[in-house]
Amino acid sequence: MIECVVFDVGETLVCDDRYWHGWADWLKVPRHTLSALVGAVVAQGRDNADALRLLHPGVDVTAEYAAREAAGQGEILAESDLYPDVRSALEALREMGLRVVIAGNQTTRAGELLRDLDLSVDLIATSGEWGVAKPDPAFFARVIEAAHAEADRVLYVGDHPANDVVPAKAAGLRTAHLRRGPWGYLWADSPDAAAADWRIESLSDLPGLLPVRFTRPHSG
Repeated sequence: MIECVVFDVGETLVCDDRYWHGWADWLKVPRHTLSALVGAVVAQGRDNADALRLLHPGVDVTAEYAAREAAGQGEILAESDLYPDVRSALEALREMGLRVVIAGNQTTRAGELLRDLDLSVDLIATSGEWGVAKPDPAFFARVIEAAHAEADRVLYVGDHPANDVVPAKAAGLRTAHLRRGPWGYLWADSPDAAAADWRIESLSDLPGLLPVRFTRPHSG
């Protein structure tokens, strides 16, 4: 049975369009150009920040990020960035008595912005706040701590088979692969995606799939 559901962020809860458009505008390149390069590095299994390095070889992404923030052109997350199924799915899972956590490869600032959206969750954490990122096993050790449950009673939901499904299963978690976003669609038929316990098209699928045998009070 499942006691806690943990969600990835980018292309699971949040559409990344605004994020990449912001980078394209900052680097003064057409948005389509950067989107195409992101797709290319994704297909090659590379870090998506490599798309920025293709445009500006040797660019210090961390320094450019700080410069954007200082110039008032930093990260933004608004209600319109959430996928339409997010709020209803989170609320339904909590109504089932489950602990609900958000934990993904995001910056510290993204964590603050997610909290400002007042989502129906027990905890929000990011790799920037934890100091460790997926697919590092240490990230999923932190996930288990945040879940307040044994690993095999925790479900990790994400779109990226290599970053989400594979390392979460290696840590002993249950997994759900979401067919959404570039990674979700591109690798939907890969062996890594097929290894997930569940394969879903929408977060709205989750409440009806999970083996939940009890309810309990929410905890912070």
